[in-house]
This record gives sequence, C-alpha cells and structure tokens, in this order.
Amino acid sequence: MLLTIDVGNTQTHVGAFDGPELVEHWRFSTDRQSTGDELATMLHNLLALRDIGFDQIHGEAVSSVVPRLVSEYRHMFERYLEREALIVGPGTKTGMPILLENPHELGPDRLVNAVAGYDLCGDACVIVDFGTAINYDVVSRSGEYLGGIIGPGIEISIEALTSRAARLTKVDIAEPSELIGKSTDAALQSGIVYGFAAQVDGICKRLRRELGDRVTTIATGGLATVIVGFTESIDVVDDLLTLKGLRLVYERNR
Repeated sequence: MLLTIDVGNTQTHVGAFDGPELVEHWRFSTDRQSTGDELATMLHNLLALRDIGFDQIHGEAVSSVVPRLVSEYRHMFERYLEREALIVGPGTKTGMPILLENPHELGPDRLVNAVAGYDLCGDACVIVDFGTAINYDVVSRSGEYLGGIIGPGIEISIEALTSRAARLTKVDIAEPSELIGKSTDAALQSGIVYGFAAQVDGICKRLRRELGDRVTTIATGGLATVIVGFTESIDVVDDLLTLKGLRLVYERNR
C-alpha cells in the first residue's frame, strides 16, 4: 500500500492507495510545529481507522510547501519505517518538462497537480487549485509545464477584509441564498462566491484565448466545490487530484 501526503499551508491531505485505487483519504490542519513523532502518531491513528498498519505501507510520497515539515516527515519515515520517503522536489522524475526560468521555484503541489491533470486529459489543461492561494497551472498539449498564475485564496481574502473593516465579520463560505444580499453577511457571502467565480471564469477565458479552445480546466482543492457551481469555465472537479499526482510521481521514480 502506498501512502501519499500533501502538506499545504492550511491543511494536510493524506491518501492510502492499493495499486491505482484510493482506499481512503483524510484531511487535518497543518501544524508547522509538529514533530516527526507527533506526525507518526497522527498517521498511525488515522490508518488504524481503516485497520491499516504501518507494516502494510510499502512506499510513501510527500509534497510539502512547508519547508520545516519536510525534515520532520523524512525523520518520521526513517525512524518508524526504516526507509526514505519520496519527497517531491528538484531532481524528482516526473516525465514533465518544466518551462520556467527557474524550475526549482515550482512548488511540489503545483507540479504533481500538473502531472495528474495531464494524465487525466492527455491534452492541454489548466489546473485551478483552491487552497491558501488560488493557483492556475498550465500544461501544453505535449505535456510541458508552461507556467501559472497565483492569486490570494478565499480564506486569506476574507481574513484580510474583515480584519481591516470594523463592521464586517467572517461568514461561512457557502452557497449564497441570493445574488443581492439583504444583510451585510449575505452581501459579503455573495461577493465572496460570485467574485471568485468571476475571477476563475475571467482568467480561464484569457487562457483559452491564448492557448486555444481545446483546453480542459480542472478544479481541485478543499474549497473548489463551493465556487465551481457558480462558474462557467470549469470542466472537471477532482478534489483528489494532488494525491493521484503523488501516486503517479511515485511510480515514475521506482
């Protein structure tokens, strides 16, 4: 069984694969101060919920945008499973040319998303990842990573707005009951959902204009399902895309 771990700034997403099949997956808040021993305890308990023991894990693939936790995960696997995990980073084989001025700048989560997106559609694609930031990662028809667009994420935008506007309070990120809000909270909720949906449509429209109409747009990330229903440009929603990408990258490095 393969364990895949995507460490984001806000959440960590863990998946257990039996061959190509995802058996189970879990999300928990990313704690930048966690030690390798604490991470081992958490993973052990999560796996136990499905009667999976560490002895059933034959490999691990990790992508992390939190540098400190890279060493902690590496320490954890070396201590408790007595082997090195695959940590996605410079030098990792992906089969995807990276056409950036400095390929080392590309975040591992964005890279594995691009790999999984191209594997899914086999053609030009844009992966829209709704996380701490909203990332747009662009892959050519021949499977090259062309570059991307990064904007502030939904939760960060809400925190910035409500921290600077004394009369605005945080609201749930959920489907608005109506476009024109009849209260401050309803107006804020409408602005968040419709505003980010319009951003996605606007950027994807410009990308299609530049790349051609044969571009598949794939949404992923924890907040994708809230926004996608109000967009017109998203073709596929796959909340498990990063975990699937980690499995593909692991297979290409065996």
